[in-house]
Amino acid sequence: MLFDRLIEKRVASFERELLQKYYAEVENMYSKMRGWRHDYRHHIQTMKVHAACGEYEEIERYLDMLDDDLTNVETVVRTGNKMADAILNSKLSVAAGKQIQVKADAKVPVALSISELDLCVLIGNLLDNAIDACMELPPERRLIRIYMEMKGNYLYLSLTNTAGGRKKRTFRSTKGEGHGLGIARADAVVKKYGGYLTRASEDEAFSTEVLLPQSL
Repeated sequence: MLFDRLIEKRVASFERELLQKYYAEVENMYSKMRGWRHDYRHHIQTMKVHAACGEYEEIERYLDMLDDDLTNVETVVRTGNKMADAILNSKLSVAAGKQIQVKADAKVPVALSISELDLCVLIGNLLDNAIDACMELPPERRLIRIYMEMKGNYLYLSLTNTAGGRKKRTFRSTKGEGHGLGIARADAVVKKYGGYLTRASEDEAFSTEVLLPQSL
């Protein structure tokens, strides 16, 4: 009984920290977007000055800078589900900051029966692991592919990422204490909803597929 309570306490603490982390990432992304919008008028005035002086090359250079800046704060994925958008975009913003190319195709135009907490645990941990694995490679070889949609009454999620090292036959965390719990919690979410999870590993590539039944 004591051991069970200790495990429950540790899991509850982990879930609180996880939510705080993801909310902080989302808030950071939205803060950047608000800041860019606030500065929009200043950017227009700057380009007007360059235009008045005939400095068209400066305008082009300035527009390139703004384009790069906007790319870092722009919402990458619009699934049709607000919570899925928040989780995915917060993690993809982190990936972009680490020079990881992301190719995402996600459509979830329904209200999901999975709780927001469990969705955070599942998607967040899968993407955290994918990001960490990509960091074993040089920037030009870092890639994450995400596919997410409804298949009938099932939420389907496929995630593939490049990774360093040889093909792995076991799928366990190598990131130290605490991270293994994240993998176990993601697996527990799938089990909780009576879903299915498969993993596959090839040379420099790792993929995970998840099917979760939904009460629509």
